[in-house]
Amino acid sequence: MNNKNSLRNQMKETLSKLSKPLYEDYSYKIATRVYNENDWKRANVIGITVSKRPEVDTYQIIRKAWEEGKTVVIPKCYPKEKRLSFRTLTQFSQLESVFYGLYEPIVELTTEVNPADIDLLIVPGLAFTKEGFRLGFGGGYYDRLLTKFNGKTLSLAFNEQMISQFHVEEHDIPVSKIVTVEEVIHIT
Repeated sequence: MNNKNSLRNQMKETLSKLSKPLYEDYSYKIATRVYNENDWKRANVIGITVSKRPEVDTYQIIRKAWEEGKTVVIPKCYPKEKRLSFRTLTQFSQLESVFYGLYEPIVELTTEVNPADIDLLIVPGLAFTKEGFRLGFGGGYYDRLLTKFNGKTLSLAFNEQMISQFHVEEHDIPVSKIVTVEEVIHIT
């Protein structure tokens, strides 16, 4: 387990060195690739997290989804049950800062959506392999969700986040594709 934690710290360190211009440039290129994907074009309901640097910027992706008339749903974490609840987001003012400076939907201003209704789930992660396995942030929330999720999944990754391998466990479920600055890696 320790090597996953050291890998997480190493990745955060590497990504923190990305300058603001490069971060913006890469995020924009990744987002543009996402919009060209059929999974994006066909999706009516998009599940996505509100990014926190150094993750790929998702604010622009959320705005684009709104512009295209898509429904955006954002996860709220329930740490005691290790559960995610996805809630509609129609404006950024419906977010509040919770633990670790993450932004989550304000329950009173948003509506819960069943994960089965999500067409495309954009799954966060710190590091990825070409086989679609991801190293998450350590909470295991998405691992639990993905065991029951039947919609399309994709992850966003800077080139620096692509690694050759890490220890994959039985419960690890790969995403269907990874969108990077240079390419879309199709896994399933």
